Amino acid sequence: MEHKGLRILIHASTWFAPLLVPLIVYLLISDREVKSLALQAALFHIVIGLLIGISAFFSWVLIGLPFLIVFGLMAIIAPLMGIVRALNERAYRYPIVGSWVK
Repeated sequence: MEHKGLRILIHASTWFAPLLVPLIVYLLISDREVKSLALQAALFHIVIGLLIGISAFFSWVLIGLPFLIVFGLMAIIAPLMGIVRALNERAYRYPIVGSWVK
């Protein structure tokens, strides 16, 4: 599996540049699998950001608190799983948006 370091960088970018790094990689790299992963990561960060925002808004009536916890954990755990899979040179598809990108 080529671009192992780049795959790890895409997953790890969730903590320092969640949209910038995947979009730069998507535009600069020609490898189809890496482009797919970068697009998945960017979409995942957008969707999780929206879900956390909506959950935070509804947390004032206590409906959003469980969702806020679940989506917050998902935002942390999913990239960590991606990093572990990249270190083991295995493919990873992000939850929620993984099936949207081919």
